[in-house]
Amino acid sequence: MGIEIERKFLVDHEKWDEEIKPTGTVYRQGYILSDEKRTVRIRVADDVAYITFKGGSTGISRSEFEYTIPVEDGNQILQEMAISSVEKMRYNMEYAGNTWEVDVFTGNNEGLIIAEIELSSEDQQFDRPKWVREEVSDESRYTNALLSVNPFKNWI
Repeated sequence: MGIEIERKFLVDHEKWDEEIKPTGTVYRQGYILSDEKRTVRIRVADDVAYITFKGGSTGISRSEFEYTIPVEDGNQILQEMAISSVEKMRYNMEYAGNTWEVDVFTGNNEGLIIAEIELSSEDQQFDRPKWVREEVSDESRYTNALLSVNPFKNWI
């Protein structure tokens, strides 16, 4: 079984803007099913597409199964079957031996930047870059699935 263990943090915009960043990747992802116990997501990133099945969270862990699908299928599924969606630019940033995925949201979530780190265990120690602010791992409103139906623009 695939297990995802991830922690999420808000990003300090000013410190983030000072960073030298690698080329980012545009992500479009839509949700076919999303509730507390399961999520089915379609993601298109450049010329690759994925279908992902996620279980409900227990702490910062949950089951996750992800499979590559043809990009044409991914685009069609997004267009015809997704009930909600988010768009973002993702940057993979290396820091102190770990990869941080930094999502700069666009569209209805513009102004929100979230950094995620995937861990091998819930108690794994790691160093935080200077642009990482407070942790939001336990705040469900910061999940992409909920951002797709209650976007950041509605909070501010």
